Amino acid sequence: MERLQKLISQAGVASRRAAEELIRAGEVTVNGEVVTELGTKADPDKDHIKVRGKLINPLLANRESVYFLLNKPKGYLSSVADPEGRKLVTDLIKGHGRLHPVGRLDFNTEGLIIMTNDGDFTNAVAGSKKIPKVYLVKVKGLPPEVAIRKLARGVRLPDGFKTAPAEITPLKPTDKNGWYEVTLYEGHNQQIRKMFDSIGHSVVKLRRIRIGMIDDLGLPVGRYRSLDEREIRSLLAPKKPTRSS
Repeated sequence: MERLQKLISQAGVASRRAAEELIRAGEVTVNGEVVTELGTKADPDKDHIKVRGKLINPLLANRESVYFLLNKPKGYLSSVADPEGRKLVTDLIKGHGRLHPVGRLDFNTEGLIIMTNDGDFTNAVAGSKKIPKVYLVKVKGLPPEVAIRKLARGVRLPDGFKTAPAEITPLKPTDKNGWYEVTLYEGHNQQIRKMFDSIGHSVVKLRRIRIGMIDDLGLPVGRYRSLDEREIRSLLAPKKPTRSS
């Protein structure tokens, strides 16, 4: 017997958090009965489990965990569905069953995102504060050094979120644009864009180039590859480096 949200995530239908929302919304049935209690358990060998009317037992019986690194282009939504009909990251990886993204990248942001059918892996990695995510950022104008130091210390965003300290390394600028490498250990919605907006220098281009030890070298935009065992282990047992003040 396993909790329903765990079974749904193991089937690759949704992450565990999203599975909880499906249960709360009455979208899950066990042996024909709607279940809305998150603590409910079921046995996929004996019980018929359906999500939005579709039986997930075959997915659980034949499922093998897979892990892919995708170099997401701009103009793709980091989701498994969209009522507006926009292009999805799941459109870029076919033939591997139901996958979902680990965390999110903004619609207009490109770069690395992990795709999997393993809900437990997703929860562990997406919720970690020890895995550095590194971004290449181009901003409008040339921010003063004091403003960049302010962002690195942490700022209060207009939506009330207080950012944790970040690592911001200036790169070679152009006459009209600043370039930076930004490392975050958190993933608030559109965080980097909001950070630079708060100092009056909007983001022109944003690309995630590394997740933990995993980088984008040799992986063209729009393509994907499997993660190897060493990379998977590094995400499940990360060691957050000590940052100098």
